[in-house]
Amino acid sequence: MLRRKGKKKRKERGGKRESEDEDEDREEEEEEEEEEEEEEEEEEEEEEEEEEEEEEEEEEEKEESTIGDYFLKNEITTIREQQETIAERGSRSSKKAKTHEQKFNPAISLFLCSRCASPAAPPRAKAQAERLEGGRLADKKAEAAAQAAAGSVSPRLPKIRRTMAEAGGRAPLAPTPLSPDRPLGELGGGTQASQRLLAYSDAIFSIIATVMILPVAHTKIHPDQKLGENVQQLLATKIAVYLMTFLIVTVAWAAHVRLFQVVELIDDVLALANLACMMSITFLPYTFSLMASFPEEPFGLFIFSSCAVVFGVIQVMIVLYAFRHSYLLNHQIQESENKAFYKYHILKIILRGPTLSFLAAIFSFFFFPLSYMFLGLIIFFPLLSHLTKWFRSRILGQEEELPVEYFTSYLKEPLSKERVESFTDGVYAIVATLLILDICEDNVPDNNIVNEKYNGHLAEALREFGPSFLAYFGSFVTIGLLWFVHHSLFLHVTKATRLMSLLNTLSLAFIGGLPLAYQLTSEFAEKSYNEIEAIQISCVTIFFASIFQFSIWIAALFHEVETLHPFARYGGKEHAFMFAKLSLYPCVSLAVFCLTCVVSELSTSIFHLTQIIVPFAFLVLRIFVRIGLMILNYIMSMARPKNNVLEEEEEACLSPADTLS
Repeated sequence: MLRRKGKKKRKERGGKRESEDEDEDREEEEEEEEEEEEEEEEEEEEEEEEEEEEEEEEEEEKEESTIGDYFLKNEITTIREQQETIAERGSRSSKKAKTHEQKFNPAISLFLCSRCASPAAPPRAKAQAERLEGGRLADKKAEAAAQAAAGSVSPRLPKIRRTMAEAGGRAPLAPTPLSPDRPLGELGGGTQASQRLLAYSDAIFSIIATVMILPVAHTKIHPDQKLGENVQQLLATKIAVYLMTFLIVTVAWAAHVRLFQVVELIDDVLALANLACMMSITFLPYTFSLMASFPEEPFGLFIFSSCAVVFGVIQVMIVLYAFRHSYLLNHQIQESENKAFYKYHILKIILRGPTLSFLAAIFSFFFFPLSYMFLGLIIFFPLLSHLTKWFRSRILGQEEELPVEYFTSYLKEPLSKERVESFTDGVYAIVATLLILDICEDNVPDNNIVNEKYNGHLAEALREFGPSFLAYFGSFVTIGLLWFVHHSLFLHVTKATRLMSLLNTLSLAFIGGLPLAYQLTSEFAEKSYNEIEAIQISCVTIFFASIFQFSIWIAALFHEVETLHPFARYGGKEHAFMFAKLSLYPCVSLAVFCLTCVVSELSTSIFHLTQIIVPFAFLVLRIFVRIGLMILNYIMSMARPKNNVLEEEEEACLSPADTLS
């Protein structure tokens, strides 16, 4: 009986063990099925994510082909969709981790309970615990990915701002070295933004263009000679060559500006190459001195043309190097499929001047007048090219085919207002500085002469240089007021067209001639006939410098909606005063020139005192203009119905933004 009972108990125990083993096998099978289902779900999610990424890439490609508000909205929505998908991914992974915990916590407890009873249970429980830990790691990775997506929004905003700036007609912002659009390995070391290099280059160009007048201003004329005998020689040779070289330098500066619209970042190689360009430019004043002193000698013309060729060759090397290292280029060019077209386009702009200079250098030994013609073509070739395109489009109906990218048309746009103002301010500053250099050189008395002739009294010795000091103050006031007029004009200019830039360059060329006028009026202060000739040359220089400023204003009025602020347009609050301010110097200089043609004698001291008094004329002019406008408005209001007067008063109280809306 006991044996039978023992056998029954053994059978029951064996049955229990078999049932437990079956239950464990069933649980393992269920877990394996669940794992397979989870793997299938993960694969499906990965496929969905890949499809979403492909759709996002297609949307981004479509967005890059547009500009303006449409690009901005689509770009932001794309980024938000990416954030949402990553956040959903993180929430899914966190849910999975929670389900893993719910599923595998009983497995861990089973592992702890059966550790002593069954030796085969611990390995399975360990595997289940490892799966739980893997779920927690996946949750952490998803959270990290969501944080990275949130941080990736801000680095993409500069790209949006840059595209919006291009759509608004302003100069594009250069991408910073920390931009994620550029490889990290290429942004380290010497790679940097080009703003400081451009400011340095603009300063050198403005200085070189201005100091060209020094060989003309320091031309020696004997006191016993009449100035009229040398005026024809000065105008025909030195002054004409000065104007030509000044305009050539401005064309080279414009090509340099176009080049660094394409190249936005620089490294050590580009910085050194740009310094080599500046070295070739700084040698131009010496070559100009040779051309002005020996106009019939071809070697001076050959050296000048060779410097221009070297400048162009170095710029070509910069272009080739930048396109070889594309991370230095403009961001839009990097993403474009037409990099070869951009390279050809910028090389075509850069090689115009060097090609014509090369022809001028060759023909200088055979027929040097033809060389001067080639150098003149450098100045007017952009204008002739623009007129040719206008003729083809308007008359022949042929339009130039360009790629879809917006940057190509941006290269064909006029130079930015900011760069024009920077170059202009540099020219005015250098011209004002050159005046004091002449005084420091010529008007410092010798120590021995002061002791012997004036008994050591420096004040009495300086009294002889009184006319030179008066000429300096009068000339400086004229330069300062012409800059003030230019500043007032460009304060109301919103965009400078090609014609406005050309007129501004011509005005700067005559501004650069003011040191010559100062030199003549200070040197011939005591000779009546030469005084009149010197005053006439000064009046002509001031007249052309100011009349070209007035021409900028007239050219802007033809496209006032595009180029002028509403206050400066026809009928605006500042329109009448701007007209009076710009016409003051042309009228005064023309009146003084006509006076010198009538009278037989006119002192340079009176002329310079007139220059010093002109600033007060600006204040009086503003008062008279305001009084005249008040009287005119009163007369017109009396002649109009009261309803119209009330409407005009309401419009006058509106701000410019409200008026435009």
